[in-house]
Amino acid sequence: MTHSEQQVCNKIEEKSVTSEEGLYVYAIIGNGGERPEGGKFDFPSIGNTGCEVFRITYRDIAAVVSLSPVIRYPVSRENTMAHQKVLEGLMRDFTVLPVRFGTIAAGKSDLSPTGRIEEEVLKARYEELKDLLTKMDNKIELGLKAFWSNMRVTFEEIVRENRDIKILKEKIASKNPLHTYGARAAVGEKVKDALERKKTKEEKDILNALKAAYVDMRSNKIFGDNMITNAAFLVEKSKVEQFDKLVNKLNAAYSGRVKFKYVGPVPPCNFVELVIMLGEEKDG
Repeated sequence: MTHSEQQVCNKIEEKSVTSEEGLYVYAIIGNGGERPEGGKFDFPSIGNTGCEVFRITYRDIAAVVSLSPVIRYPVSRENTMAHQKVLEGLMRDFTVLPVRFGTIAAGKSDLSPTGRIEEEVLKARYEELKDLLTKMDNKIELGLKAFWSNMRVTFEEIVRENRDIKILKEKIASKNPLHTYGARAAVGEKVKDALERKKTKEEKDILNALKAAYVDMRSNKIFGDNMITNAAFLVEKSKVEQFDKLVNKLNAAYSGRVKFKYVGPVPPCNFVELVIMLGEEKDG
C-alpha cells in the first residue's frame, strides 16, 4: 500500500470518511469474538483500492466493508469475483449474510458512511439480521446442474415414449418433403411439448432423490434444451457428506445419460441477499 492509500485508509479508522468516499458493503456476519486482529481481514478489496477489508460492529453482529469511491461498479468478472472471494473467505469462520453486489454506503449531512452503517443498518435492522443469522447458522449452499449428455438419444427416447409422435413421423417419412411442411411443424411442436414434460419429470426425480439431505432449495433459470435442472440447495454442514453421497448415487444411476455439475460450498446468495439502501443523499 502506498503512503497516500494508507492515509485514505486511516480515515476509516478515524470515522472521517468524506461524502465523496464511501464504504463498500460485502456482508453481515455474526461478530465472532476478537478475530481477526484489529477487525481487519486479509482479503483483497473490490476496485483494487489497497485498503483493508474490515468490520464495523454493533453488539454481536458486524458489517464487512472496505473503502470505496461512491460509484456504480460495473458487473464485470473482476468486480463480481472480488465481491465473491470476500464472501467465500468469510465463510470459513463466520455465518454470512451476503449483501447485494455494488452496495456502497455514502455519507450524508449528519452521518459519515461508518455512522450510517452503524445507525441505519446494524442498529435499525438488528432483530431482522439476528434472525437471518440464526436461520443460516451452520448451513452452506451447494449447487447442482444436470444436463442430458446426448440430445439425439433424448429425442429418440421422446419418439419411443410418445405413440402419436412416432405415428406422425412414420407418415411424414413416406411422403414427399415438399408436401409435409405443416405436418413437420406439428411434429416439432409435439416434440417441444414432450421435451418440456420429460424435463419436468426428470428434474422432479433428481430433486426428490436429494430431498433427505437439504433444508431448502431454489430452482434457477434453465438454459438450452439439454439442461434439466439448475438448482441451489441450503444444506446443514452436518449433512454435506450425505448430500455428496446422494449426488454420487445419482451420477451412477444415470450412468452417463445425464451429466452433473456439482459446485460448493458457496455463500448462500440464493437464499439471502440483503438489500441495503445507503446511497448519496438527494436534495428535495
